Amino acid sequence: MSRLASVAGAAAAVLWNNVVLPGSGLGPYGRAVAGGALGLSVVGAARTAGYGVDELGLSASAVRSGLRYGAAASVVPLAGYAIALGVPAARRQVPTGDRVGDVAGWVGFRIPVGTVAHEELLFRSVLSAMLRRGWTPTAADVLHAATFGLWHVRAARIARDPIVASVLLTGASAWLFEWLRRRSGSVVAPALLHLSVNVGGVLAAEAARSRPVD
Repeated sequence: MSRLASVAGAAAAVLWNNVVLPGSGLGPYGRAVAGGALGLSVVGAARTAGYGVDELGLSASAVRSGLRYGAAASVVPLAGYAIALGVPAARRQVPTGDRVGDVAGWVGFRIPVGTVAHEELLFRSVLSAMLRRGWTPTAADVLHAATFGLWHVRAARIARDPIVASVLLTGASAWLFEWLRRRSGSVVAPALLHLSVNVGGVLAAEAARSRPVD
């Protein structure tokens, strides 16, 4: 039953992000709120079903560890963005995409709530716990990564990125996020890294766009 429940949960996650949420008719802030609400809801459902806070990576006692590991991991992408912006040849390669009209809202709400809280509570907390109950650690990690990769199919289509490459890349990132969650015992660690990658990427793109290299 644990295996069936975990696979059903993974399938529901993929369907939610690629079909249900995009078809909801909500605007970007509405989708962010819905995503954050879903994350909190699945945690509540998991607690009701008997999952403990340690199992979900939500123990208060592990927060310090999560902060420590997350802060250390976040140095890498932030340093990478800083170096890229500081070296003209690398600055030219920073993907700028379309200009973001509301940078403050993007980095202050939509990313923290609609992306990081949404995905970390769903994946590194609840789905991770469900998979670990039903599968060996290796199989759980593979299923976790595959689900996280497929979660990003629609985003890849919108960005016109190669879908297979995007699925593989985001699936690989799930291995790192999950390793941080397991190593630290807290979802805080992958959440901090996730936040630094996404927010840093937006700010780096804005910086590169506002001060292009001749």
